[in-house]
Amino acid sequence: MADELVLKIEDILESKKAKDIKKIDIKNKTTIADYFIIASGTSTTHVKSLADNLEEELKKNNVYPKKIEGYDTGSWILLDYDNIIVHIFTESERQNYSLEDLWDKMK
Repeated sequence: MADELVLKIEDILESKKAKDIKKIDIKNKTTIADYFIIASGTSTTHVKSLADNLEEELKKNNVYPKKIEGYDTGSWILLDYDNIIVHIFTESERQNYSLEDLWDKMK
């Protein structure tokens, strides 16, 4: 189920022109989730639009986020889908936090 949802999330983000979508398998590194999906938007408006569209499309399949963080600022929005956590950043925030590098280095 998680693998199917990961693919669905990636497709939804791609359909709205999210940039540099990356899936990170973290299930052997932590207990907080199985996957991170990281994507970028071109502006805070685009980041919010990506988050809104993702939430709307997944609700059609009765998939709801447990929690959403960062929507007010729109520079980094986190959507928690239990075993999949989606991070949508502006490009500058993504570079600043560099989550891919952090999790890729963890063994």
